[in-house]
Amino acid sequence: MGKVFEGLKVVDLTTALNGPFCTMFLGDYGADVIKIEPVGGEQSRSWGPIDEKSGESGFYGFVNRNKKGCTLNLKSEKGLEMFYELVKDADVLVENYRGGVTERLKIDYDTIKKINPNIIYASGSGFGQYGPITHRPCYDIVAQAMGGMLNLTGFKENDPVKVGPSVADHVAGIYLMVGVGMALYHREKTGEGQHIDVSMFDVIFSLLENAIVNYTMGGFIPERNGNVDPSIAPFDVYACKDGFVALGVGNDKLFNKFANIIGHQELLEDERYKDNVSRCDNYIPDLQNLIREWCADYTKSEIEDIMDEAGIPCGPVLNVKEAIEHPHIQARDMMVHCEHPTVGDMYFQGCVIKLSETPGEVETAPPLVGQHNREVFGLSEEEEKALIEEGVL
Repeated sequence: MGKVFEGLKVVDLTTALNGPFCTMFLGDYGADVIKIEPVGGEQSRSWGPIDEKSGESGFYGFVNRNKKGCTLNLKSEKGLEMFYELVKDADVLVENYRGGVTERLKIDYDTIKKINPNIIYASGSGFGQYGPITHRPCYDIVAQAMGGMLNLTGFKENDPVKVGPSVADHVAGIYLMVGVGMALYHREKTGEGQHIDVSMFDVIFSLLENAIVNYTMGGFIPERNGNVDPSIAPFDVYACKDGFVALGVGNDKLFNKFANIIGHQELLEDERYKDNVSRCDNYIPDLQNLIREWCADYTKSEIEDIMDEAGIPCGPVLNVKEAIEHPHIQARDMMVHCEHPTVGDMYFQGCVIKLSETPGEVETAPPLVGQHNREVFGLSEEEEKALIEEGVL
C-alpha cells in the first residue's frame, strides 16, 4: 500500500523541534526527507535523554525518524554549491532559522526560487519572516510567554506556568505541515510554488481561543484560573481516593445527568445553576466544593466507570507511564518500536493521523550524523573523506 506523500522530495534544513516535527509528518507519510545538519550535527542531538551506550539523543530520535541524514557546511562555497544542486529537483524545502538568516546564507526563498521556480519553501520561526522582531531567536517558553498562554496557565495565587510539553513548537510544526499540504494542492492545480511563513508567536496567539474574545467582546483581560474553564462549568480536576480525575459537564442535559449521579438533585432547582452561564458565574465555591466532596469518596477507576456509563466526559489524570500503557493508546498503535543501529530498540510515539488508504508508518530509525552523505550527494568513500577534511561535510 502506498503513502500519501510517496515520491515527494523534501530538503529539511530544520533543527530543534518545530521544523523537525513538520518533516517527521512528511516522512511518516512517505516523503523522501533529506535532513541537512551542520557539520557535527544539529543542536537537539545533545538534548536528553542521552543513551549511555551510543551517545544518541532520544529527543532527536523521535522527531527525526524516517529521514536520511546528511551534513553540510552552508557557509563554505562548495557546501553551498552542493546544496543548490540538491534543491534543483526538490518539491519542498523546510527551514526554521530565525528571520534574516537565510538571506545571509544565500538560501532564502527568492534565491532558491531562481534555481527551482516551482519549489514550496516552508519557513517555521519564532517570530515570522516580517515584523519588528523577526530577527529574534526563540524557544517554546518564549513563544508561550509572549503569545499570552503562560499568563493563562496556573493558579491565580501562583506565578505563571508554562504548558508542560512544547506546544508552540509542536503546533507550529503541524501548521507548517498543513501549509505544505495546502501549497502542494495549489501547485497541483496551477504549477506554482510558494513561500509558507509560520511563526511560533502567531501559533500561541492563535490557540488562546475565547481569551481573545473575552477581551474584545467582554471587555476584561482573562487571567490564570487553575483548571477551571471560564466558559463551561463544571469543568475541573478533582482529587479522589487514589489520584485525580478530570470532568467536563458542558451543557444542561449533561448537568441534569450529573446532578442525579452525584445524588444532588436539588441543584436542578437552584437558580444559581439553571444554565451554563449561571453555573460558570456561581461555580466557586459551593458547587466546586460539593463535587470535590463527592469525588473524595471514590477511586479514579470508579468515577471513570460511573461517568462512562452516563456518557459524561471524564478521564483519570495519568502519568506518562500510565498513558503509554493505556490499552487505548496501545490499540491505536500510538507507541511503536524502531530498531536503531547503535541504540537498539527505540520506543516512541506512532502516527496520529489514521488514513484508511495511505496510512503512515515508522519505517526507519533517526539517522546517525552524516549517515547518508554518500548516498544523497553521490560520493565515493574517498570523496566524502576529502570533503570532511575540507570542512564541507
